[in-house]
Amino acid sequence: MINLGCNKILIRFFLVFLILLLFVEKSFSIEPNVFIQSTVNRASAALSESSTKKEKIKKLTNIAKETVDIRGIGFYTIGKHRKNMTDKKKSEYLTLFEKYFLKTFSDRLSEYTNPKVSVNDSQKLNENYTIVSSVLVATKERAEIKIDWRVY
Repeated sequence: MINLGCNKILIRFFLVFLILLLFVEKSFSIEPNVFIQSTVNRASAALSESSTKKEKIKKLTNIAKETVDIRGIGFYTIGKHRKNMTDKKKSEYLTLFEKYFLKTFSDRLSEYTNPKVSVNDSQKLNENYTIVSSVLVATKERAEIKIDWRVY
């Protein structure tokens, strides 16, 4: 039976993390859908290994640091309040946001074993911006989750 409260939290997390993903310069060297599939494959491989939760968290953290624009997500999250912050406050906020983001991301994903994500489609909106659509395939324990990746 699916725990709806836990699923709502996971869905919110995925929406914040996966929909708002902004990728670093490495994403420019390959097609967005290939980049997403590669990133998903790396995360899936890390989660499928028979290693400790701590080791999985470390691998997921490294993948996120290499592929996610955490700073961009942090500024997106703070919204218009960024304009009223001093440079020192912005720096403090970004440091705390990165720690929070990485901990939340890696802790929650480390609970998954052998996740399967299917990359379905990509839509190039302009020269620098593509949306890649994918699905976290449903299992007996979790419902299907649609994921749109924003690749810059």
